[in-house]
Amino acid sequence: MATLVLDNGAYNAKIGYSHANVRSKTARLKTFTANQLDEIKDPSGLFYILPFQKGYLVNWDVQRQVWDYLFGKEMYQVDFVDTNIIITEPYFNFSSIQESMNEILFEEYQFQAVLRVNAGALSAHRYFRDNPSELCCIIVDSGYSFTHIVPYCRSKKKKEAIIRINVGGKLLTNHLKEIISYRQLHVMDETHVINQVKEDVCYVSQDFYKDMDIAKLKGEENTVMVDYVLPDFSTIKKGFCKPREEMVLSGKYKTGEQILRLTNERFAVPEILFHPSDIGIQEMGIPEAIVYSIQNLPEEMQPHFFKNIVLTGGNTLFPGFRDRVYSEVRCLTPTDYDVSVVLPENPITYSWEGGKLISENDDFEDMIVTREDYEEHGHNICEEKFDI
Repeated sequence: MATLVLDNGAYNAKIGYSHANVRSKTARLKTFTANQLDEIKDPSGLFYILPFQKGYLVNWDVQRQVWDYLFGKEMYQVDFVDTNIIITEPYFNFSSIQESMNEILFEEYQFQAVLRVNAGALSAHRYFRDNPSELCCIIVDSGYSFTHIVPYCRSKKKKEAIIRINVGGKLLTNHLKEIISYRQLHVMDETHVINQVKEDVCYVSQDFYKDMDIAKLKGEENTVMVDYVLPDFSTIKKGFCKPREEMVLSGKYKTGEQILRLTNERFAVPEILFHPSDIGIQEMGIPEAIVYSIQNLPEEMQPHFFKNIVLTGGNTLFPGFRDRVYSEVRCLTPTDYDVSVVLPENPITYSWEGGKLISENDDFEDMIVTREDYEEHGHNICEEKFDI
């Protein structure tokens, strides 16, 4: 029996069989589904239709299109009669969404067995497998729609200390679009391009005010400033940063390229993850939330969590992210506790790898709900078995 592992994110779906090292990256689109995105010649002004709103799966028709493509002949050629599926969903998912997902997986696609699980649980499983001596860890999953901070002890999540911050990659991209549109160039329709700009030039500042001062300087001294060449989709397929020695610091460029000059946006946008109040979201930043979450747990467990902070999700790839989380958590933590922040080699596929490991577990059979169980007991058996 094959097991398909699908980490169904709002921006990337990570999918592959547990026995193979396959991961496919998919963003979701209108008539281009999933990774067909790469075939589009001119992605300017692309209109995204996403199955997810605010992190929850609400648009089933679009999700079906994506799944049909992923399970179909072009991608995985899934033989449903002989396949189990491990699929992720967000914390505290609405029961109506859970019911719909059970129906679609069991009744429409007819998988033989299903395990629905939080992505953080898979990441924790992977972490405990790599560090068998540890009993506790706290997973910081900063994704497209929001950031979750979830403590796990012996693979069980501590519900009373879960924190959600409503800041994710989508909000950062939208904020960058607004800043650039206000200061330089109208880019409100260019989600795809500006998302690329964000990934290419943004970083997390280790000293916000010092970088702000550098960003105000003129000419050579301004080491923060970069010129980003926007793609025109005929000669330039993908945007890129101009090398420092080619930058024209005063006056205009002679070439016909369209240039964005970025200074403090580079670090002010990711700063929202640390201070959501900068743009009027009255919530804690990530380091503060980590400490607050751990302080909600029994005191004797706290030191174990502080030394096992695991970062996952796309936002953790900003340069400087890990160091900043470490230094701020360190400042907020009693000095006699050790603090350790781990950034996996690939934080985006980390939970997918955890799912792959879970499917090889001896007790995997006890975790799943089989088709027979579902046909006999319906949705109730899933509610009992899956700890969402």
